[in-house]
Amino acid sequence: MSKQYKIPAEMRTDVGKGASRRLRRAGRIPAVVYGGDREPASITIDHDFLLHEADEEAFHSSILELSVGKKKQKVVLRDLQRHPFKPLLTHADFLRVSEDHEIRMHIPLHFTNEEVSPAGKKGGVVISHQYMDVEVEALPQNLPEYLEVDLSKLEPGESVMLSDIKLPEGVILPVLEYEGEEHDYAIVTAIYIRAGQGTGEMAAEADAAMGEAAEVETIGEEEDAEAAEGEEGEEAAEEGGEEASEGDDDKKD
Repeated sequence: MSKQYKIPAEMRTDVGKGASRRLRRAGRIPAVVYGGDREPASITIDHDFLLHEADEEAFHSSILELSVGKKKQKVVLRDLQRHPFKPLLTHADFLRVSEDHEIRMHIPLHFTNEEVSPAGKKGGVVISHQYMDVEVEALPQNLPEYLEVDLSKLEPGESVMLSDIKLPEGVILPVLEYEGEEHDYAIVTAIYIRAGQGTGEMAAEADAAMGEAAEVETIGEEEDAEAAEGEEGEEAAEEGGEEASEGDDDKKD
């Protein structure tokens, strides 16, 4: 039986950047819960509790029970913001769900039998995972924690497509269901990486994929560093402003 996640929360009345930073310093993070034909509500959650739960993969694809005072509601995690380089959470978004309304969620993929596949046994072949999760649509009670992808028959130079995923009853892939087979795409590809093996086109695709991955990683690191510098600058400015304000108050006294 899958774990039942329960999240205790409190209503939040103090809003704004300054209030959010004060919450974080007190060991809590700001969050919002919305949807379900009800007004959005600003709440706060214990940081360490949420950080611990968020470390579990299933937390991100499960129906959660959110308690605010004596009120309980079923929600899913819609967004979780993290500090660029510190092991800290900064904000969370939760969506209310109803048992009779389908929702869309990104569900993780679990790949099996990679090592025993023809591609896994072949030297000079790398198995590239293009996607680690996919979007599904289902009633909340039918949502799977993950989808299993069997790679036991994967051959060198071949791919496993989105349409190859075996879906539980009541679960669909919206991109294929509503947009058609022309939107089918590869989620795993076995690529030749040694010279003289496979076609020149496959080798070129492998080089291009590796180059793009390296470029994206470099850009991401630079953006994280810039974001961190900006956040620390804002915090320093706010702290300086608060200290100046306190000094002015002392003079007035």
